[in-house]
Amino acid sequence: MPPKSPRKPAKPRRNPLDRDGVSYVDYKNTDLLRKFVSDRGKIRSRRVTGVSAQQQRQIARAVKNAREMALLPYSSVAR
Repeated sequence: MPPKSPRKPAKPRRNPLDRDGVSYVDYKNTDLLRKFVSDRGKIRSRRVTGVSAQQQRQIARAVKNAREMALLPYSSVAR
């Protein structure tokens, strides 16, 4: 049997939306949405951000609406 890894177990991360008391993700709140968008303009995964699945869907919808209204940039990676 291989020896166990000496790493400590990861401590659970607090949900950033619950911590800030956000109940509704609004597309006009660009300061909040920029936390969930990478510097290249991609929406960060919920594994990285630590939000629930329902909140991730709200964030994705809000980011897409904000992009359509020209409040946030589209992804800058050329295909």
